[in-house]
Amino acid sequence: MSTIEKLDNNMIKITIEVDAVRFEEGMKDSYNKNKAKINIEGFRKGKAPRKIIEIQHGPEIFYDDAINFVIPNAYAAAIQEHQLDTVARPEIDVETVNPGKSLVFTAIVAVKPEVTLGEYKGVEIEKVNVEVTADDLEADIKKVQEKNSRLVNISDRPAQIDDVVTIDFEGFVDGIAFEGGKGEDYDLTLGSHSFIDTFEDQLVGKNLADDLDVNVTFPVDYGKAELAGKPALFKVEIKDIKFKELPALDDEFAKDVSEFDTLDEYKADIKSKLLTQKEENAKRERENKVISKVIENATIDVPKIMIAEQANQMVEDYSNKLSQQGLPFDMYLQYVGQTKEEFKASFIPQAEFNIKARLVLEAVGNIENFEVTEQDVETELDKMVIAYKIEKDKLKEAMREQETDSIKQDIRVQKALDLMISTAIEI
Repeated sequence: MSTIEKLDNNMIKITIEVDAVRFEEGMKDSYNKNKAKINIEGFRKGKAPRKIIEIQHGPEIFYDDAINFVIPNAYAAAIQEHQLDTVARPEIDVETVNPGKSLVFTAIVAVKPEVTLGEYKGVEIEKVNVEVTADDLEADIKKVQEKNSRLVNISDRPAQIDDVVTIDFEGFVDGIAFEGGKGEDYDLTLGSHSFIDTFEDQLVGKNLADDLDVNVTFPVDYGKAELAGKPALFKVEIKDIKFKELPALDDEFAKDVSEFDTLDEYKADIKSKLLTQKEENAKRERENKVISKVIENATIDVPKIMIAEQANQMVEDYSNKLSQQGLPFDMYLQYVGQTKEEFKASFIPQAEFNIKARLVLEAVGNIENFEVTEQDVETELDKMVIAYKIEKDKLKEAMREQETDSIKQDIRVQKALDLMISTAIEI
């Protein structure tokens, strides 16, 4: 037996009663699970009757496992009874529990938000530029020059922006050296902005073998609370100065870094690749602009817990990628100067956008009632065969009905996006 109460922000409170007979089954299960762990004088472990254990320790000793035994099925039955489309884990709270009586608990859970669509066809968006400029071309070639540059030691002039200086340094706050503030033979590219505040600027104009004091202030949002917002003094010694000698831009350079014989051919190829990349980026930007406009025109109340869980998943995915690259997540957080909660908070806006985007696309798909053909599904399966390197027959055998339905929904969503993009007006 269960009742529901609608709360704000698409949250539902379900009050569920588990009858005494079912709760007794849970108590029996809990007794069988725990009896071997309970010492009762005069009985071997696991042989003490339940009544004796309850007399000595109280029936409460079996409550936790008994509750865990009955709640999942009771909760699932209530969800089915009221046909709720839940989108997050429930917050469970036991209201009353007594042996020989029914168990009453509540579950507060987020349900899938309803979407009230506004205009979604013919929305106006700002035109996306796909032109490859001379600056774009120059910047790309400069990167290749940088990769093929060589470092040349200099001693006859002061350090300049883009020079690489080798330094020893030690940092002090309130006259006391702080952890992580010391380095030796550290190569720093001036102008890279890899050090805090104006650290690098204060090395410009200094000479080889100079000893100097560098005064900076840590950002107020710095990852280490004991340093955040505080002024610091760094003792710095300049041990070496090098400048990057870039290769000349000529036909020989083109031959060295590409399969082309002339610089003009090489530049034409780079321009073509940049244009392709810009077109791909423009497609994604155009999609985001259209979706953002449709979201703006719609009414959606997304539960905060739904956004939080999406952000958690995004952080988990990011952490897994870092692990695959051999970088522990905790070490990465130290590198960027953030706590896990701060890092998660940075994903909240994107998490909210992703959820709203999916909801409006599903809503458009439902309104337009797009047909998903067998050929549509086969085409999607062909993509999966290539992506997962698996035989199509084996893939089909492994597919469950739920997964097939999910593929069909994804196809509807894509058709909704295609409709929105094809009718959008760039101004």
